[in-house]
Amino acid sequence: MFHHGTQTLIDAWSLLPDSQRIPSRLSIDPAAFGPLLPQVFVADRTGEGARVRFAGGWVETFHGRPMFGQAWLDLWTADSRALVVSAVVQAFREARPVALVAEAAGEGLEIAFAPLRGPDGNPDRLLGLYQPVTPLGRELKGVAAMNARVSIGVGECRRAPLVLACRDGRRVA
Repeated sequence: MFHHGTQTLIDAWSLLPDSQRIPSRLSIDPAAFGPLLPQVFVADRTGEGARVRFAGGWVETFHGRPMFGQAWLDLWTADSRALVVSAVVQAFREARPVALVAEAAGEGLEIAFAPLRGPDGNPDRLLGLYQPVTPLGRELKGVAAMNARVSIGVGECRRAPLVLACRDGRRVA
């Protein structure tokens, strides 16, 4: 069971038109996040993960700096980066939200994100939300790096699984 804020992002994404595939970024209504909007971020998918396009005020205070253009992977400890990259790939591959259970300065966080399509129709954005889950987590400022502990795909996998195809006993796909 996720924190209420994390569940808000998951529910808002799941209710978007075309969430059976990957919804368009244009279908997002920021008002759906209400008082959680300062905890929201949007990132562009890149070859090495994602680069922050927008971050709410709480996210910028949490990291102690403006976030526009920041490589999202650089916000994680070196030991966490493989898990974070895998979670981003999973969100796009399975067309569903993913939640990372993490910690920063000893305080718990849930960071949920879900894929979006850009103006050209390609899946290239992440909509995400930072949710502190411990009372002191709300007060953290200038956090250097986060530790990812576990990644959880949320809801039903929306993409058809890959199927092995054979022809005359030879694999072809």
